[in-house]
Amino acid sequence: MEFKIRENRKPQGAKRLTAERAAYFQLMQQGFSNNEACRIVGIDPRSGRRWRNGYVPSGRRGVAHPVPPAVPPASSRYLSVDERIYIADRIREKAAVRAIAAELGRSPATISREIRRNRHPDSGVYRPHAAQARAEARRPRPKPAKIEQHGELRQFIQERLDRRWSPEQICQALPSAFPERPELHVVPETVYQALYVQSRGELRREIHRALRTGRVRRKPRRQAQQRTPRFTDPMVMISERPAEAEDRAVPGHWEGDLIIGKDGASAIGTLVERTTRYVMLVHLPDGRSAELVRDALVNTVQTLPAHLTRSLTWDQGSELAAHGSCTTTTDIPVYFCDPASPWQRGSNENTNGLLRQYFPTCNGGSGVRDRVGRP
Repeated sequence: MEFKIRENRKPQGAKRLTAERAAYFQLMQQGFSNNEACRIVGIDPRSGRRWRNGYVPSGRRGVAHPVPPAVPPASSRYLSVDERIYIADRIREKAAVRAIAAELGRSPATISREIRRNRHPDSGVYRPHAAQARAEARRPRPKPAKIEQHGELRQFIQERLDRRWSPEQICQALPSAFPERPELHVVPETVYQALYVQSRGELRREIHRALRTGRVRRKPRRQAQQRTPRFTDPMVMISERPAEAEDRAVPGHWEGDLIIGKDGASAIGTLVERTTRYVMLVHLPDGRSAELVRDALVNTVQTLPAHLTRSLTWDQGSELAAHGSCTTTTDIPVYFCDPASPWQRGSNENTNGLLRQYFPTCNGGSGVRDRVGRP
């Protein structure tokens, strides 16, 4: 649609500016600001703001029900207008943010951010329809991706992907490579988006060659589900781990897991110290049953001084079913992550990702034993 500034700028009175209103919202969806859209259509910026807040051109005074611009349906991850109405009702009842979040099944941070961003800037009153209009006005105006905008950044990322760098390593190198250009600094998720979602231009490559994991699709996040206890000995969850382990200030707290070979035919254990990131590999030549893993861990842990055996954090894999006897023998308490929460032992997960580059899953595990100097 082509827009022309109206030559007749005289007051329109009670005239229904239906065509101008439709043109205004179309321009807003294309990324124009309120002032730019109003200038092109030929209306006062105050009219544009009123339309976005739900007013319609009418000869009568008062406010009509908001008519939102035509925008794509929002994902369920975003708040709906019904949820915003519920939030407004509960705010009037003086309900706490955490209570509202629990009732809606949302994060307290989501509710707090919604109220902070979409309440009236002057009065501080939260109005649900105006909040919905503000959210929809933001949504159809995405910014162009940094990697698409800057060829220099795109080339830097591609060269390091070709050298088998991970997105995390690439992003950590950007401030050193471009210290005076913050517009070229991106986070790892930006690189992953360019590979998995945008996947065009200079970054279009075979994804299984560009990333260590070799996945051509991203694994969706799953919510942790309640499960029945899987071990005879009760698990001590990570929430009960000492606070000193969380801030990494005191050495001696370890994270552990297994790297499993093709078809589960072989495995190698990994232990990562949280403070120093020191790595120990646990040899498992005869299998990964609970008894074999326990014996191998006991032999490895007993080589450490007592002040470096403060705790061990593991996932809920069956290989650590004998954790009780392991603790009895070594005096190192074992804490378990929540289901489907590998990020709770992030140092170990990242280390395993690096090790898989040199011990590929597809090699059947024979190369693992050779490379750690074992027959």
